[in-house]
Amino acid sequence: MRLGNGLSNAPATSAKRTVKAALPNRIDRSTSALLPVCHSQRTSEHVDAPTFGRKQVLYGLAGIASFVNLQEAFGTSDVARIRVEETPDQAAYDPNDATLREAALKLQEGLKAPTVEKEEAIWTEIIEKYEGLQGDWVPEIVGRTYGNRGNARSRQGKFETALVDYEKAIELCPWSVEPVLNRGVLYENTGQLALAERDYRAVLQANPEDPVGWNNLGNVQMGTGNFTEALVSLDRATRLSPEFAFAAANHSLAQFELGESNLAIKEMRAILRRYPEFPESRAALAAALWAEGLEVQAETEWQRVNDPRYKDKSWLAKERRWPPKIRDAFEAFLDVRSL
Repeated sequence: MRLGNGLSNAPATSAKRTVKAALPNRIDRSTSALLPVCHSQRTSEHVDAPTFGRKQVLYGLAGIASFVNLQEAFGTSDVARIRVEETPDQAAYDPNDATLREAALKLQEGLKAPTVEKEEAIWTEIIEKYEGLQGDWVPEIVGRTYGNRGNARSRQGKFETALVDYEKAIELCPWSVEPVLNRGVLYENTGQLALAERDYRAVLQANPEDPVGWNNLGNVQMGTGNFTEALVSLDRATRLSPEFAFAAANHSLAQFELGESNLAIKEMRAILRRYPEFPESRAALAAALWAEGLEVQAETEWQRVNDPRYKDKSWLAKERRWPPKIRDAFEAFLDVRSL
C-alpha cells in the first residue's frame, strides 16, 4: 500500500504541497493511492500556477500582527536531523487492514473539510482514536496527522499549539522533511528567522533537490538582508522547478535589490506572461517601472493588480516583507512621487 507524498501548489514566498496555499511563501505535501496523508505547509508556493485560497501562507499564516515570540515561550527547539534512511516501507502495510482503511477515509475527510476549524477537529479526532493503537502504520498516520493539525492551527494563529504539534510530528516521523519545513514556516511567519533558516537548512541537508526548501531559505535570507546569498538560493529553486511562480517572483525581487533592475523587470514580465493574474509580480513590476521613470507603464500594470493588500504599506513592510528597494519604489508609486 502506497501512502506517498505528492507535490502541488502553494502561496507566494514560502510553500506547500497538494493542498492549495495562498499568498506568499509556502507549499504542502499530500497524496496517496489510499490516502492523501499529509497536508504540510511549505513557506513558499510551489509548482504549478500560483494559487490563492484556504491557506494564505507566505505572508503570514494568520498574520504577523499576532506575533508570538515562540523562542521565549518554548525555548529553542532541538536542531532536526532528518533520518530519511528510516522512511517506512509503505508497501508492507496490509491493504486489507480495516482499521487502516478507516483511518484513510478519515484523513480524506480532513483534507476536504469545508473550514479550517472543522479540519482541526477532524485531525484531533484521528489522533485521539488511533494514537494508542498497535500497528506498523500507526506512527506514520498519526505523525502526519499531527503535522496536518499543526498547519490548521497555524492558519488560525494558534502558534504555540501548532509548534507542539510539529514537534510531535517530528518525533513520530523523524524521516520526514515536512514537519521540519512547516515548523520553519511557522518560525518565519512569527519573525524567528534564525530558527526558520535552521529548519530549512535541515530540509536541504536531507534533500538538496527540494525547490521549496531553497525558496524558503532564500526568502529568509532576504529577510535578514543577505540578498546575494538569497539570489543563489532562489536561483537554485527556479532551476529545480521552473514552474515555481513564487520562487521566480522572489528571485526577481532579489535581483532588483542588487541593482539588476533590467533583469528583474524582464523576469517579472516573463512570470506575468505565464500567470497574468499573479498580483505579486504585477505589483512589483509597477514599482520597478516607476523607479525607472516609466510612469505610464507603471500605471497600466497597477490597474491589473486585483489584491487590495498591495495598497497597504504596513502589510508590505511587516507581513509581505518586500526588500527595501522595491518597497521604497512602490511607496513612491502609491504616493505619486519620484524616487
